[in-house]
Amino acid sequence: MKGYSEKPTRVRFRVLAFIFVSVVINYMDRSNISVAATAMSKDLKLSSVELGLIFSAFGWAYAALQIPGGVMADRFGARVTYTVSLITWSIVTLLQGFTKGFVSLFGLRLATGAFEAPAFPTNNKVVTSWFPNQERASAIAFYTSGQFAGLAFLTPTLVTIQHFLGWRGLFITTGIIGIAWGIIWYIFYRDPSQHSKVNKAELQHIEEGGGLVKSADKKGERAKFEWGNLKEAFSHRKLWGIYLGQFAVNSTLWFFLTWFPTYLVKYRGLDFLKSGFLASAPFLAAFVGVLLSGFVSDALVKKGVSLGIARKTPIIVGLLLSTSIIGANYVNSTSLIIMFMAIAFFGNGLASITWVFVSTLAPKHLVGLTGGVFNFIGGLASIIVPIVIGFLAKGGNFAPALVFIAALALLGALSYIFLVGKVERIKVVKDEKLNRDIV
Repeated sequence: MKGYSEKPTRVRFRVLAFIFVSVVINYMDRSNISVAATAMSKDLKLSSVELGLIFSAFGWAYAALQIPGGVMADRFGARVTYTVSLITWSIVTLLQGFTKGFVSLFGLRLATGAFEAPAFPTNNKVVTSWFPNQERASAIAFYTSGQFAGLAFLTPTLVTIQHFLGWRGLFITTGIIGIAWGIIWYIFYRDPSQHSKVNKAELQHIEEGGGLVKSADKKGERAKFEWGNLKEAFSHRKLWGIYLGQFAVNSTLWFFLTWFPTYLVKYRGLDFLKSGFLASAPFLAAFVGVLLSGFVSDALVKKGVSLGIARKTPIIVGLLLSTSIIGANYVNSTSLIIMFMAIAFFGNGLASITWVFVSTLAPKHLVGLTGGVFNFIGGLASIIVPIVIGFLAKGGNFAPALVFIAALALLGALSYIFLVGKVERIKVVKDEKLNRDIV
């Protein structure tokens, strides 16, 4: 660490750019299968139910390993955890280019989910360590926007890659990109106190604003895990409010990550290449939504608006807007279909700063674990939603599936309205005599 300078350095924003790129690659490797789905299902002779199972396979392992992923983020730190996660999921992505049928593809998608599991708990751990409270929603919005920006700009690119290299070439190409980025992450990322470019003034700015610089650097604490910690993460109504809200947010997201291109091509009769470009419009809308949400939320906090109003309002409004997806059931014009999809996904973007509640509510020593539980509950949507849609649409009618997505979005809004309550960090005090935690 370099000596004190009166003007704080801005290393945290470089770190944020690294997380952004990691999220882009993360979602590229989740969604490449939706681009490949039409050609792949034809070559491998997959039914709509089998395709739904393959779409959901990622989520089975991803959700199941969220809590271990959060523990890994707390124990081993962001540098090692993210490097291992990136390289392993990218190798498995590459191997999908060599699959021969349903069983092997299902297994490889399970493995992709397993190795991606630590990614978002690690993202949240990094931002909680590097950013003060008044900048955190914007930081989370920025890296979360990577999932939408990447999909908006990469979807046409992925479609083009598949057009020239086939769906197998698509998986191989995206896998190689992820492996390269995993090596770059390991070379350049460091925690706040270990970074050679950060100065004391920036560390002071982060810590005085509530950034958990010291928590990130206490490796002894990071290595400790107790089963009581897991119980703590499930014991608070306000945490259940954000867990259920995350399930709702992810339900809309996973429709777009899996079934959306198939919906446009198979159920709305659009040309494959044209659908790739049209599919980017809702992702651009979500990109705008998440950035607007983060910056507006932080601006409200800086103006003295209560943390509850500043953080909850964009999420509740966004989830209510997501219910507009049902409007696509009542129009036939392509432009109107895309309009309703864009409004719904704009709302999903507005609601996607939900990770700020993990940073704000979680006990200081359980940020990674709480993030794992949060993403575990949210990750269940990646299992349930693709399968349910596959069954709802198997008769050739996609309308019930969109009603299903809208209903879940409404449920998420209600969970934030009625369950979350006052927005403040949960404090846990250890009672040594009774050997239990008191909240």
